[in-house]
Amino acid sequence: MAEKKTKTKTSPAKKKSAARLTVPTPEQLLEAGVHFGHVKRRWHPKMGPYIHAEKSGVHVFDLYKTQDLLKEAAQFLRGAVADGNKVLFVGTKRQAQEAIMREAKRVDAFYITERWVGGLLTNFGSVKKNIEKLEELEQKVKNKEFEHYTKKEHLLIEREIAKLDRQIGGLKGMKELPGVLVLASARGEDTAVREARQKEIPVVAIADTNADPDLVDYVIPGNDDSASSVELIIKTLADAVELGRKSK
Repeated sequence: MAEKKTKTKTSPAKKKSAARLTVPTPEQLLEAGVHFGHVKRRWHPKMGPYIHAEKSGVHVFDLYKTQDLLKEAAQFLRGAVADGNKVLFVGTKRQAQEAIMREAKRVDAFYITERWVGGLLTNFGSVKKNIEKLEELEQKVKNKEFEHYTKKEHLLIEREIAKLDRQIGGLKGMKELPGVLVLASARGEDTAVREARQKEIPVVAIADTNADPDLVDYVIPGNDDSASSVELIIKTLADAVELGRKSK
């Protein structure tokens, strides 16, 4: 596992938070299909320590290790949010999009479910201008400032808003870089991982057997191709974010 970075204002979760942090049991992880990895020929050797066995040519995760690492990641998130850091959830794979959007909205976090916006972290100034443009257009629509425009102009504005909302709608309100990235797939979101490493932003990610765990700060070994697996893990991490918010 990569050495944990210290740039963000993180610390152990604050003791004043009375609510308990709970993580799924190995049995619950099993029921959600978290244990299934990829076929052996597609594995990344560095994921070896997290693999329990091979069955019918498919790797199976050690769910006790998954539970321990999920708890460690959740504790980190709770402490990071309690210390004022914002979280960006990322899940562009079809299996992850619904859970990412739902859970991020629930805990007032930022999210991306479409294609990763290149330069989001490494060239945030440019992306921020587009976020502000979207917010401004939506406000003008709300204030009925386009009422005197022609039908064609209305259509062009609606298309522009729809395009921006699809790409960065989950980033509205983002004024600075997030303090933590939560990824539904370490391998599937490799561009986000690279940008986060350049900006020294800690990454929490689900890592399937074909991922390189050294690129992630908080590895959660598990199936990133199953909607139920991703949903259970992301919900647990979102719960940790919510606890952090409540303990500020």
